[in-house]
Amino acid sequence: MFKRVGGQTPAMSAIVSRSWVADRLGEARVVDVRDGWEYNGIGHIPGAVNVPFDSFRAGEEGDTGMLPGADVFGGLLGEAGVSRGDHLVAYDDHHGVFAARLLVTAELYGHPRDRLHLLDGDFTAWQRERETATAAPTVEPATYEAERPAETPLVDAETVAAAAEDPDTVLVDTREDREFAEGHIPGAVRLDWRAVVDDETRGLRPEAEVRSLLDARGVVPESRVLLYCNTARRISHTYTVLRHLGYPDLAFYEGSLTEWRREGRPVATTEDGSAAGTGTDG
Repeated sequence: MFKRVGGQTPAMSAIVSRSWVADRLGEARVVDVRDGWEYNGIGHIPGAVNVPFDSFRAGEEGDTGMLPGADVFGGLLGEAGVSRGDHLVAYDDHHGVFAARLLVTAELYGHPRDRLHLLDGDFTAWQRERETATAAPTVEPATYEAERPAETPLVDAETVAAAAEDPDTVLVDTREDREFAEGHIPGAVRLDWRAVVDDETRGLRPEAEVRSLLDARGVVPESRVLLYCNTARRISHTYTVLRHLGYPDLAFYEGSLTEWRREGRPVATTEDGSAAGTGTDG
């Protein structure tokens, strides 16, 4: 588990430990983004509410990219008893990638960044150590006012195209090696989002390892870091990790490669099927 970064206190950290969450089950609003059958049938963190991943992904009437729209998202969180002032902790059972998407969506609709937290590890990691519950808590609905802030990390395709020519920006593809080889935005480096995850603990690798991995890719705090994947799910996890590490200038291409291809923009491939020059995940 990452320790305190810079001047961040645990209450401000983007990633928090299981013990931190356990000590605050009556204070923080814990959100489980797994499917309802998992939440009810397998169990969940005591007091957690269920907001399934598919419920906050856009349909045809959504917002930019896969964002669901402010009214839809506000309704979901309000129904779950979440208010804009709450410390919101999200988890799933896939190393946090779906949970991170909830947190990024909340940030893009105005939830204070310093009140958004990803559980380090996932439900399986919690279940190994602590008690779980099967009964859903009684929730008092809240009014959740979701709206786009004046400034967000979102960028459009034109900004992405310009980034490839900008020496002060690193364009990061968070997909797998095979996907990158088959087609990526020209100028991107590959950083599979799972490279920072320890499969055994189901949480994050030690901070020194993660920073070394990022440095090897050229993903350094001194640069602007612009992230994309296919549909903005995997970049949510990488974005949350980089935010936790204190990276000051992060950009989020919500449209990702799906939009990029739809607009007929150029796509690069690697002839031998490998992401040459991007290192290995280890």
